[in-house]
Formats: sequence, C-alpha cells, structure tokens
Amino acid sequence: MITRTISKRITRRRLAAGVCGLLAAMTVGLSPTPASAGEPVPGAAPKVELTLDVSGSMRARDIDGQSRMAAAKQAFNEVLDAVPKDVQLGIRTLGATYPGNDRQVGCKDTKLLYPVGPLDRTEAKTAVATLAPTGWTPIGPALQAAAEDLKGGDGQRRIVLITDGEDTCQPLDPCQVARDIAAQGIHLTVDTLGLLPDAKTRSQLSCIAEATGGTYTSVQHTNQLRDRVHQLVDRTAHRVATPVKVQGAAECASAPELKPGLYNDREKFAEHRWYRVNVKPGQELRASVSIGADRAVNNDYGVLLRASTQHGREIVRGSEAGDGRTDVVSTGLRYAKSEVASSDDAAKDAPETVCLQVSNSFAAGPSVKTEPGLPVELAVDLVDGPHNASDVASFGLGRGWWLLGALVVAGFLGGLVWGWISRWRITVWRTN
Repeated sequence: MITRTISKRITRRRLAAGVCGLLAAMTVGLSPTPASAGEPVPGAAPKVELTLDVSGSMRARDIDGQSRMAAAKQAFNEVLDAVPKDVQLGIRTLGATYPGNDRQVGCKDTKLLYPVGPLDRTEAKTAVATLAPTGWTPIGPALQAAAEDLKGGDGQRRIVLITDGEDTCQPLDPCQVARDIAAQGIHLTVDTLGLLPDAKTRSQLSCIAEATGGTYTSVQHTNQLRDRVHQLVDRTAHRVATPVKVQGAAECASAPELKPGLYNDREKFAEHRWYRVNVKPGQELRASVSIGADRAVNNDYGVLLRASTQHGREIVRGSEAGDGRTDVVSTGLRYAKSEVASSDDAAKDAPETVCLQVSNSFAAGPSVKTEPGLPVELAVDLVDGPHNASDVASFGLGRGWWLLGALVVAGFLGGLVWGWISRWRITVWRTN
C-alpha cells in the first residue's frame, strides 16, 4: 500500500515537471513583439493639468494637523519645484470663486488658474497661494474644461484630479464625462486622488479613472499627496506607445486596413466589428484585443477575436469569457502564412487579406448607459514566420519549438531521476 501511494506521488511529480517545461516553452513562444505604430511624435511636449477642488469642504483641518487646502498648497509647491523641464503644466480649479447658494451658478465655477504651457514656477506658486476654499464641487464641468485645455499636440496628456468629495452638480455624471473624453480618442488619461474620501467619493473617483485608463489613489497625509502627484507628472514625461484611433466596419469588405501597431476603437454592447490585415507569404500575424468594462455590466460575458479569409472561411480564433466583475477582458491569436512555391514572383509575394473580427457579449442593466461604446484596444504585429511547412504546423510556437522539446525532455529526465532517488530512499528506509 505504501509503495503504491509513493508510486502515485512520483508519477504526479513527473507529470508536474513535464507540464512546467511545457508552460515555460509556451510562454517564450507566445511572447509578443513591440508594436511600431501609435508612438508619440519625437519631441512632442507632454501635457499635464492639475485640477484642484477648492470647495468649502477643503477648510476641514484633518490632514496632519492642517486644513486640506493647506496640505494641497504645500504638496503643489513641492511638486512644482520638481516638474521635468519638458513637461507643459497647467492648473485648473473647481469651486474656487463662487461662495453663494445658487446651484446653477456654483456648478459653472471652474477656472483655469495657470494656462498649460512651459512652467514658470514662481508665477504658478503665486497663483496657488491665492486660493481659498469657497464653493461647490463641479467635477464634471471641470473635467470637460480640462480636456479642452489639453487639446492639441501629439505628446502624452494627463489630468490629475484632486478632491475631497463627490460631485455636487448632478445630473451631469462625472463618470459619463470621463467616458465621453475617452471616446474622443485624444489619448487623455485622468488620474484621481481622494483626500480622506468616503465610500461614495471613492466609487465616483474610481469610475472616472477606470473610464480613461487612469488610476485612483486614496490620500491620508500631505506627503502621500505630494509623492503621488509628483509620480504622475513624472510618468507623463516618459513617452509610451499611444494607440491610433480607428473605426471598425460592419463587414470585412469595408473594414480599415491595419498596419503593425496599437489601435483603439469603441464597440457597442454585443457588437461585431471588422478590420483587415495584409499578411505576406513567410509572415506571421500576431493580434490581440482587450475590451474594457468601464461601467457596471451583467455577469456572463465574453470576447472573441476571429481571423478569417475574405470569403468567410475561419482560419483561427481566440476567445475569453468571464462571469464576474472585471475591468478588462483580453484574448489573442497567431496565424503563420506559409511561403508559396511558384516561379511567378508576383504570385510568390502576393499578400493574403486576413479579416479580423472583434466581438463581445457584454450586456448592461436597465439603468446603465450604453453610450459611448466599450473601449477596445487592438494590437497587431507582423513578424518573420516559420521557414517550412513542418514549422507552420507547429502553429503558436514560432521558433521556440526546439526550446519546448529541450524543456520537455529535461522535465521528463528530472522526473525519472527524482523517482529513482525516491525509490532508493524507500529501499534504504525499509532496510533500516
């Protein structure tokens, strides 16, 4: 009985070793290559707008023994001293000028305190020093105005929103405003920071950030505020690949042609969108898609990325499904186009048009707005494919097949050695 149990354990260990080798090889073989399109224009200045809540609640003295407003001013002064020289920075306020009770007036109270451009630290600090907690919290209108402030140029763009409470100017929903900004395709990120936030404020600020691919941070101390704002400003100065806006079609025949790169689009709930990629003989197409659930969605959903010929024959597909709340669902595929044996050079080099279909099965409840559509990010790459038909048959592994074989053999041998050692230890134990 003991021998049988130990034998089962040894078998499981051998299997685990082989599986580990297989997974490692697949990880190497499926590693993506960087996209080339969509990168910011070299030399384009990154832009940041700090959007600060100056409403009456900022008078509260509960951050390190000082008022929230004083903490924000101190953090701003230190951040302004450290802004990278190539970053264009602006400051916008909300609730800073109107102290009255007229809701209609108070909900328009947003002001560009310091225009977006090359930073004059002394001038910016002087402007911040004049601020005093005053009125309402019109977050939605402030975000709309900030997006307008940052328009133009090809560099990174970011709004850093700092507030201690939720918007007081409904029905203009700040989450919907953020979705509308994201749908414009201007590659603007909104990061939110909540000063000692309650549950409603946390929920609203998280929604705003998620809608634009930004981050939410809860702040309890002055140094946390300073460090996080400085980190976000500094991050904007580092160029990253920026997706190119594209609009998919209802059918492949009228779909846009995609080159290698990173793209973004918007897709309605339960919609199909088509794109085209020309793949030359000897190339391998690698594509992936991510769809963001930037609002509450029903359980049970899925994302499909399907490659087919122009005549509708399916080549390969990738899909992913879920049944709970998530932010992003992603899937991908690979297709290697074999080389054509022909004496006609034109025929040998003729590309094949591959139709890419992106579909989703998201559904929203009756109270959830479905416009604009869900954010879609599509990555496309074309690399040198396998050199012969036998390599094409090993689809998905690329040139990593030899590593797969080596790792599987190593795993198998390792399992055998471990089994032999285990049996030897058992024999010695019984002898003693």
